[in-house]
Amino acid sequence: MNHFFTIIGGMGTEATETFIHILNDKTDAQKDQDYLNYILVNHATVPDRTDYILDHSKPNPFIPLKEDILTQAKFEPDFFSIPCNTAHYFYDDLQALTDIPILHMPRLTVQQIKTDFPNAKKVGLIATRGTLHDGIYDQEILDAGYELVKPTEKIANETMELIYDNIKEQNHVDGDLYHKILSEMVDELDSDVVILGCTELSVAEERAGDHDYPVLDAQTVLAEKTIEYARKNQPKN
Repeated sequence: MNHFFTIIGGMGTEATETFIHILNDKTDAQKDQDYLNYILVNHATVPDRTDYILDHSKPNPFIPLKEDILTQAKFEPDFFSIPCNTAHYFYDDLQALTDIPILHMPRLTVQQIKTDFPNAKKVGLIATRGTLHDGIYDQEILDAGYELVKPTEKIANETMELIYDNIKEQNHVDGDLYHKILSEMVDELDSDVVILGCTELSVAEERAGDHDYPVLDAQTVLAEKTIEYARKNQPKN
């Protein structure tokens, strides 16, 4: 197979399924052969990224992710996509393993704000505690000239409940809780746009997205950029 990319997924599996659905749905295709060539690695047993970021005595996700990158690099994909925000804590170390580009999900998402929300000044972020702790979005947002709005402790706890207790454990989206979190970020903290900085939040948006809150879904941005990069690498007819 020529001109394909590799998706390092499984973090978690439901979120990866959502990513694949978005990817295929947004691909302009009229027949089977119009879809993109890719390899999906659904590595569901990668240790929890937030657990490790908050406590380095826990199992290190970098070890299996390193194995995935090195193994897949042997097949020479055009690039890698990793639809897990928290896994980007390891981005620099993973990119150092190969010359094959790895798309940077948080960076691409922040760059998209200018296009989708040109008047935004205050950018809110909801995510796992790992992502909030490691700051993978913080500097990207600040460097782009925006004011960063992080969730309160209450909102952070509600977000973790939605991500872990609802979606990861039960494959269930509490739509009322999701909308409450968005309301708190927009109506109480005055965010002009809220970045969904966890792929489980992308699942929430897909299943309970009936709202008017200004959100930017990082997983959707990554899917769109993945399509864009894939098309660039296709041979010209």
